[in-house]
Amino acid sequence: MPNIKPISDLRNYNEVLRCIEEGSPVFLTKNGRGRYVVMDMQEYEKMQAKLKLLTELAKGEKAGRENGWLTIDELEASLGVTNG
Repeated sequence: MPNIKPISDLRNYNEVLRCIEEGSPVFLTKNGRGRYVVMDMQEYEKMQAKLKLLTELAKGEKAGRENGWLTIDELEASLGVTNG
C-alpha cells in the first residue's frame, strides 16, 4: 500500500523520514493531489541506472532495426573473439 502524506507533514520531517524505506517511498500531496516523492537514495540511484540501461538498450534496438543486425560470427569477428 502506498505511503501517502500531505506536504504539511514535512513540518515534522523526521516523522516523514522514518516512513521511508527502500522500496517504499513516501508520496507527498499538495492540495489533495500527488506532487512529490521522497525516496531512499540507493533506490533512486538504482532507478536512475535502470533508466540509463533501458535508454541504451532502446538505442541499440533502434540501430539494429535501421542498420541491420550482426550475426554471432560477425559480432565475434568485430570483437576479435575466436570460437574454438
